[in-house]
Amino acid sequence: MKKMNVIVIFNKDMTQTLMCKRTKEPYMGMYNLVGGKIEKENDGLNEAYRELYEETNIKKDDVELIHFMNLSYVKWGKELEAYYGILNKNVTLVEEVNKLEWVPINDNFFDMNKYAGEGNIGHIIEEIKIDMK
Repeated sequence: MKKMNVIVIFNKDMTQTLMCKRTKEPYMGMYNLVGGKIEKENDGLNEAYRELYEETNIKKDDVELIHFMNLSYVKWGKELEAYYGILNKNVTLVEEVNKLEWVPINDNFFDMNKYAGEGNIGHIIEEIKIDMK
């Protein structure tokens, strides 16, 4: 099974979440969560920290990631691991490929003309908000 991860990062005061704007297909020009492929020999949490650092410059001591949920796409042999964390300090973002932007936490993440993932981003963020209450 092919494994991937997505990482939801909130700013310190929980008013914004970090998105990247896709520069290639799929979902070119749309907002997406940070994440990537999980190498078979590595565990998911370490891979989430690696992807987060590579794509944003956010380090392990800047945020504690919580493995929140997995989404399995049985038909396609894919599994998506979702992590989230709240920054413990202000950070300087460094973009790898995709442009990084902070988006208000109350945005409509189910807007499939703006956000990638066929509604999954909205589902993941709404479930995290429930978990954090």
